[in-house]
This record gives sequence, structure tokens and C-alpha cells, in this order.
Amino acid sequence: MLSRRLEHRQVYAGAVGNVLEWYDFAVYGFLAPIIGKVFFPSDDPVTSLLAAYGALAVGYFSRPVGSVLFGHLGDRIGRKPALILSMAMMGAATLGIAVLPGHAAIGAAAPVLLLVLRGLQGISVAGEYGTSAVLLVEQAPSDRRGLVSGWVMAACNLGFLLGSGVGALVSAVLGDAAMAAWGWRIPFFLGALIAVHVLVMRRGLAESPLPPERKSALPVVEALRHHYRAIGMIVCLVLPIAVTFYMCFVYAASYLVAQMHFSTAQALDITTLALALQVVVAPWAGHLADRYGRRPMMLLVTIAGLLTTWPLWWAMHQPSVALVVFAQMSFALINGIGWSLTIPIMVELVPARVRVSASGIAFNLCLGLFGGTAPWVATYLVARTSDDFAPAWYMMAAALLALLATLRMPEMAGRPLER
Repeated sequence: MLSRRLEHRQVYAGAVGNVLEWYDFAVYGFLAPIIGKVFFPSDDPVTSLLAAYGALAVGYFSRPVGSVLFGHLGDRIGRKPALILSMAMMGAATLGIAVLPGHAAIGAAAPVLLLVLRGLQGISVAGEYGTSAVLLVEQAPSDRRGLVSGWVMAACNLGFLLGSGVGALVSAVLGDAAMAAWGWRIPFFLGALIAVHVLVMRRGLAESPLPPERKSALPVVEALRHHYRAIGMIVCLVLPIAVTFYMCFVYAASYLVAQMHFSTAQALDITTLALALQVVVAPWAGHLADRYGRRPMMLLVTIAGLLTTWPLWWAMHQPSVALVVFAQMSFALINGIGWSLTIPIMVELVPARVRVSASGIAFNLCLGLFGGTAPWVATYLVARTSDDFAPAWYMMAAALLALLATLRMPEMAGRPLER
């Protein structure tokens, strides 16, 4: 058990890596229009942008690879080495994007190398989130595991905010011409500096001890063979949170601009407010889960998803800015609580010998199959049914599955972890 001072340092060193991981993803998304022109030049700007977003998708598609790789490393070699490697990989890939010559300089090699670097970032993110959550929850006092998990989630949202904020600030200071020519590289250089800071902090991380005889030779295989029920339960619990996040912060943001005639600045401001709310909510949600239990809080989240999604989706389709802000903030509140709860749950449901593998596979499988695809599913459902509320029914179906899984979930709050 760590002292309170060492615990705070441990939480910072473990969680701050998630700031960088999601900072880089946010920066790339913010700068995608410029990156598309630099690495995927085309007479049609839409084609360049689609290619740049395709490179963004590579980061999501490579996450299952990261969950397998870092699951094995984290369970077989140790949580700390896996976290150091994930941060070194992210820092190197981010620096690589910052210095990578564009298509005009090296031709077709430029987009190929960009895809490779984006793939490395996706692998790194998969290792960072799951491994840091496992390490911190394992070492937290039994009555503060939820609170510590909340800080991990707050770090992720803070990374999104920092990435979009830095991109907007650099763009405003330099202007469009300088930003397109070279200024877009600055946020990536800053990301590489953050990686160095995180690596220095992680030298002092305490490892979660696991005797050699308790380590699995093939943790990924063991997790899939013997703990598939727990993996399936985690997928169901994460499902509505992942779907709602991408529906509200990706699909809905584009919908507000394209269909509701909100300005891009208004849509970004609303998204920023919602993400900021999740930063604040996450630790408090974790604290409440420690006090009242995981199951009651998850029941609250899933039932709220079932009962409020349709009226909130209706509010987002009204021309009133106030109603749209209220709906987005409400979704952010429910989503932020849900994210914070899933972190300790996915650590507590599986034994230590396969904990990184099982939780990583479940989380990244859910994010890859259902979270990242949610905007495309929403677009398809609306086009197919001519019903703007089809995405709301999709989110409600996800909440129903999570509710059924919650009813079968054991309560682990305050209990010792299986070592």
C-alpha cells in the first residue's frame, strides 16, 4: 500500500500519459484539413480531407494489435515496462509526424510513412489506456479505486481539450498561410516534449508485484479461453458509453453544422464545454462509486440512457442554442459518469495474471467495432430509414444491453482484488 504522497505521484505519473495519447489524437483531428493537403494532395479538397481522415481511422484499426501486444507485455513482463514502451512509442511517432516531409518533398513515401506513424500511435493508445488503468487501480486503496479511475478518465478528456486548444491557439497566432506551410507541425513538437516529461515521471513508477509462478505464459490466449464471459460483460458495459461519446462528439457536431446551420465555432464551443464537464465529473463519479458501489451507479447510468436519450436527441434537433447546449451537457454528464465507472469494473472483473490482456481486448474491441464506427452507423441509419432519430434508438439499444449486463455484474467496490 502506498503512502498518500506517493499515491498522488503514482496517479499523476500513471494517468498523465493519457493526456498525451488523446492530445495527439485530438491534434490530428483538428489539423486534418491541413494534413490532407500536405500528404494527400488532390485537385478536390474533399478527397484530400477524406484521405486524412482515413489515416485517422488507421489509428483506431490498429488498436486491437496494441491490446494484444501490450496485454502480453503487461501481464508477462510487467505493467511499468509496458507503460514506458507505450509512451516511448507515442512520443517517437508524434515526433515523426512533426518532422515528416510532405508529398511535395518525397512523393508517395510521405502518405505511406504517415500511415505507419498513425498505426504506431493507435497501438500505443491501446497499450496506454488499459495498462495505466490496471496499474493504478491495482495499487489504489480498496476504498479509492473508483476515485483513482476517475482521474484516468479526466486525463483522457483533458488531452482532448488540450489538443484542440493548442491547435486553435497556434492557428490564431500564426494565421492561415503560416499554419498551412509549417505551423501545423508545432503542436506535434509539443506532444513530443510532453512524452519526454511523462517518461521522466515514469522512471519512479512502482510496479504491481506478481510472483513468477502466477504469471501466464500466454495471457492473451488464457484470457480469451477462460475469461471470455468477463470480456463479453465488459464489452456490454462499455458499449453505450462508447457509442454515445462518438455520436455526441463526432456525429452530432458535424450534424449541427451541416443540417442545423450552426457555425463551426458554435459546434466546437459546445463540444468543448461538454468535454470540460466530463473532466470535472470523472473524479466525483469515481468517488461516488467507491461510496455507493459500482452496480447502483451503473444502473443509474444505463437507466438514464434508456429514459433520456430520446428527449435529449429531440432537444439537439431544435434551433435553440440553449436546448442544444443543455442536451450535449446532459449527454456529457451521463457519459462522463459511465466512463469513470467502467475503468475500475474492467480491472476488478478479471484476475491479475491476465488483467491487462482481458481488459485491453474488451475495451479496444468495443471501441473499434462500435465506438469508432458509430458516426458511420448513424449516417447509414438516417439515410436508410429517413429517420433522424434512428441514432437515438441505436444508443438506447446499447444502453439496454449494458443494463442487462449490470444486473449480472458482481459488486466489487471495497473488496480486495484477486492477486
